[in-house]
Amino acid sequence: MDEFQIVKLEDVDDWLGDYPGEMRGITYAIGAEQAALTYRRMPQHTGSKGSYGHRHKEQEELYFVISGKLQFKLGEKIVELGKHEAVRVPAGTWRGVWNDEPEDAELIIVSKRIDDPSADAETIEDFWPE
Repeated sequence: MDEFQIVKLEDVDDWLGDYPGEMRGITYAIGAEQAALTYRRMPQHTGSKGSYGHRHKEQEELYFVISGKLQFKLGEKIVELGKHEAVRVPAGTWRGVWNDEPEDAELIIVSKRIDDPSADAETIEDFWPE
């Protein structure tokens, strides 16, 4: 018989600490072996605008907007995604996400699971100036 695991979102650590909103890495909390799953809630004026961008060396990421509307800076392009829209961002593409709307936005980020996510990521300052 195959084993399975269930986890409640509120039982998953919030990586953001004091930063507004939530970013919860479900991957490790649920014991995923192949897929990575992250939940993020973004209040107005949160995200990477006026801050840094990032890219991954090997991971492609799928962003799925559950609610609200978000702006994504992908390389030099800015695109807007609303509720139930998704974007695939290939490895190597600089990226950032921003909520400019008054209501919170929620999204799910999916990628392949890797043992050391920080070793796969690079950041760049002033990627998305205000």
